[in-house]
Amino acid sequence: MRIVSLASGSGGNAYCVESCGDVLLIDCGVSCRELVKRCRATGIEPERIVAVAVTHDHSDHVRGMATFHSHFPDAALLANMMTADAVAAATGVPCDDFTLFENGQTFEVGRFTLSPFSVPHDTSDPVGYLVRAEGVAYFHATDVGSPLDSVGVKLAEADVATLESNHDPVMLRASGRPPSLKQRIAGPRGHLSNDQACDLVRRFASPRLRRLALAHLSGECNAPHIALGAMRETLREIGRVDVDVRILSQNEVVDA
Repeated sequence: MRIVSLASGSGGNAYCVESCGDVLLIDCGVSCRELVKRCRATGIEPERIVAVAVTHDHSDHVRGMATFHSHFPDAALLANMMTADAVAAATGVPCDDFTLFENGQTFEVGRFTLSPFSVPHDTSDPVGYLVRAEGVAYFHATDVGSPLDSVGVKLAEADVATLESNHDPVMLRASGRPPSLKQRIAGPRGHLSNDQACDLVRRFASPRLRRLALAHLSGECNAPHIALGAMRETLREIGRVDVDVRILSQNEVVDA
């Protein structure tokens, strides 16, 4: 299994999971043109995308979906009912074009077995995914307001993980953002701080975890070296210096 981050951050999110020729796209928050360009730059032909698994309806996760769907109609659109309704309203993609699932339901698409799980975020029924293929379990959670145990137990099943590490609390408080936005980001349905991401890993990383990508970093309220340093220190504390940690980027394609 190969995981590629095409874009990760508040400017747009899109991630590819590749197995035996099939590709699963998680979110489509960049333009179709940019998505196709970045896919091909990393050796992924977009025609091999068998499905788009949507986490939630915020524009940085679905901005390019309508155009993508019109160009690649054979790729299934996967979402729970509330997310499908919200994405349809936001993008114009007909709700009937979605293949619906229930959170907690495990199902197959192409080479992949998906288990969507609920996460706390300020939108309609958001989810993360546990994706299995080739005997590998991949955990994906990029917009998570709180380090809940229910999220952690899914992380505990992962060989490879992509986890939000959005902001540094000190940098967030010192930023020029409006107080209401600061409260939203730091709130229980906002985004994980570096410390909260570390807390999840400290409590739930299992011996099988071998690779961890930190996602959705704020460009204003975080810095790669801060997020990376905090996570590496946490992994040292729990005796897991063997875990390969990397930072995902808004503007660069990164193997996660």
